[in-house]
Amino acid sequence: MPEFTVLHQMLSAMVRDRIERFRASGDEGNVENIIWIALGAALAVAVLGIITAKVMAKANSIELG
Repeated sequence: MPEFTVLHQMLSAMVRDRIERFRASGDEGNVENIIWIALGAALAVAVLGIITAKVMAKANSIELG
Protein backbone atom coordinates (compact mmCIF):
# COMPACT_ATOMS: atom_id res chain seq x y z
CA MET A 1 0.00 0.00 0.00
CA PRO A 2 2.73 2.49 -0.84
CA GLU A 3 0.22 4.52 -2.85
CA PHE A 4 -1.55 5.40 0.40
CA THR A 5 1.70 6.58 1.93
CA VAL A 6 2.32 8.81 -1.08
CA LEU A 7 -1.26 10.08 -0.93
CA HIS A 8 -0.90 10.78 2.78
CA GLN A 9 2.35 12.67 2.22
CA MET A 10 0.80 14.74 -0.57
CA LEU A 11 -2.27 15.63 1.47
CA SER A 12 -0.16 16.47 4.50
CA ALA A 13 2.03 18.76 2.43
CA MET A 14 -1.03 20.48 0.95
CA VAL A 15 -2.57 21.03 4.36
CA ARG A 16 0.70 22.33 5.84
CA ASP A 17 1.12 24.72 2.91
CA ARG A 18 -2.45 25.97 3.25
CA ILE A 19 -2.03 26.53 6.99
CA GLU A 20 1.24 28.40 6.45
CA ARG A 21 -0.38 30.67 3.86
CA PHE A 22 -3.30 31.18 6.22
CA ARG A 23 -0.98 32.22 9.05
CA ALA A 24 1.11 34.44 6.79
CA SER A 25 -1.92 36.29 5.45
CA GLY A 26 -2.76 37.69 8.90
CA ASP A 27 -6.43 37.50 8.00
CA GLU A 28 -7.61 34.88 10.48
CA GLY A 29 -11.25 35.96 10.25
CA ASN A 30 -11.60 35.46 6.52
CA VAL A 31 -14.55 33.17 5.87
CA GLU A 32 -12.97 31.74 2.72
CA ASN A 33 -9.94 30.53 4.67
CA ILE A 34 -12.13 28.94 7.30
CA ILE A 35 -14.16 27.14 4.64
CA TRP A 36 -10.98 25.83 2.95
CA ILE A 37 -9.67 24.52 6.25
CA ALA A 38 -12.99 22.83 7.01
CA LEU A 39 -13.05 21.23 3.55
CA GLY A 40 -9.47 20.04 3.99
CA ALA A 41 -10.30 18.50 7.35
CA ALA A 42 -13.38 16.78 5.90
CA LEU A 43 -11.33 15.43 3.02
CA ALA A 44 -8.68 14.12 5.41
CA VAL A 45 -11.31 12.32 7.49
CA ALA A 46 -12.85 10.81 4.35
CA VAL A 47 -9.48 9.60 3.06
CA LEU A 48 -8.60 8.06 6.41
CA GLY A 49 -11.99 6.33 6.48
CA ILE A 50 -11.41 4.85 3.03
CA ILE A 51 -7.90 3.71 3.94
CA THR A 52 -9.15 2.16 7.18
CA ALA A 53 -11.94 0.31 5.36
CA LYS A 54 -9.52 -1.08 2.78
CA VAL A 55 -6.99 -2.17 5.40
CA MET A 56 -9.69 -3.83 7.50
CA ALA A 57 -11.10 -5.63 4.45
CA LYS A 58 -7.65 -6.91 3.54
CA ALA A 59 -6.94 -7.98 7.13
CA ASN A 60 -10.24 -9.81 7.37
CA SER A 61 -9.58 -11.68 4.12
CA ILE A 62 -6.31 -13.22 5.35
CA GLU A 63 -6.65 -16.90 6.31
CA LEU A 64 -4.64 -17.69 9.41
CA GLY A 65 -5.02 -21.35 9.61
